Amino acid sequence: MGEIMSQNKETYILAIETSCDETAAAIIKDGHEIVSNVVASQIESHKRFGGVVPEIASRHHVEQITHVLEEAFTKANMTAEDIDAFAVTEGPGLVGALLVGVSTAKALAFAHDKPLIGVHHIAGHIYANRLIEEFQFPLLALVVSGGHTELVLMQEHGQFEVIGETRDDAAGEAYDKVARTMGLPYPGGPEIDRLAKQGKDNLDFPRAWLEEGSFDFSFSGLKSAVINTLHNAKQKGIVLEKADIAASFQASVIDVLVEKTYRAAKENKVNHVIIAGGVAANSGLRTALEEKFRDQKVKLSIPPLSLCTDNAAMIGAAGMIAYQKGNRSDWGMNANPALDLEMYGNR
Repeated sequence: MGEIMSQNKETYILAIETSCDETAAAIIKDGHEIVSNVVASQIESHKRFGGVVPEIASRHHVEQITHVLEEAFTKANMTAEDIDAFAVTEGPGLVGALLVGVSTAKALAFAHDKPLIGVHHIAGHIYANRLIEEFQFPLLALVVSGGHTELVLMQEHGQFEVIGETRDDAAGEAYDKVARTMGLPYPGGPEIDRLAKQGKDNLDFPRAWLEEGSFDFSFSGLKSAVINTLHNAKQKGIVLEKADIAASFQASVIDVLVEKTYRAAKENKVNHVIIAGGVAANSGLRTALEEKFRDQKVKLSIPPLSLCTDNAAMIGAAGMIAYQKGNRSDWGMNANPALDLEMYGNR
C-alpha cells in the first residue's frame, strides 16, 4: 500500500459485508465515525442445521441486500450521490455469499461513477477497533473467529504481518464443534461462555504450546480431548457437569490465546494490543486479557460486542485506509475466498 493522502473534505464510504451469514451495510465518515450500521442476521435460519449452510446463506443475502442498503441510507439521511466510494468484503469467506456483496458494490460504483474498493475481511475486523480509538504503532492484533486465529503485527496503517496462526482448527471452530458434541444450540461459542461462568476448571484438558518461541496455535488436540472425554463418560454411564466441561475447555483456549498474545507483544515491543473477531465477544477472554495487560505499559483495546461479530462498519473503516492510499479495485474484481492478508496489505 502507498502513502496515506491528506483529506481536505469529509469522506463518506458505503461498505457492504456478506462474507458469511450476516448481510450488512454501513456508511462511515472519515474512516472512524459510524453514520449508519445495519446488520441482518441469519442465525435462526442456520440454527436447525447446527452451522452455516452456504447455499442458504447466499439466498438470504440476495433477499436482504437491497433492504439493508435502503435502511443504511435512510438512517444516515443520505443517498448514493453523497458517497465518495463503495467498499466491499472481497474475501475470505463463502464464495457464493461474497459474490452477492461484490456484485452489489460493483453495480453501485459503476452506476454512480465512484471508486470501488475491495477489503480483506480480517483487515475489517482489525479496523473495527479504529471506530473506537486511534491506533498506536507498532500494534499487535489478536484475531479470533470461527474461521481464523491469528496474531497480526502492524507497523503502520494498512500493513499486515502474520506472526502466528492456527495450524488446524480456529478457536471459534473448536468452540462450535465442542458445543455441538455437548448438545448445545448453535452458535456454540456464546453458550459455552455462558456455561463456563457457572462451572469449575476441574478437568485436565491439554494446552497446545507447540515448539518454544512459536506464536502459532493448535486447537484440534484440545477439541478431540474434550469430545473423547464426553464419549468415554457416556459409554461408562458417568454424568459430567456441562458447566465444568465448558469452564475447563474455555480455560484451556484462553490460557493459550492470552499467553501467546502477551509474549508476542513483549517480544515485538508493541505500543498497542487489540482483539478482533467474533470470539472477541467472549467474556472470559476479554477479562483474561484485561487482567494480563493491566499493569503493562501496552495499550489494550477491546471492541464493543456490536463490532466483534461481522458488520459493515469495520469494512468501511478498513476501506478508508485503502481509499486514502489511492488503492482502487477494477471491474474485474471477483470474490476471493482465499484472499491473503499480507498480500492484500502489499497491494
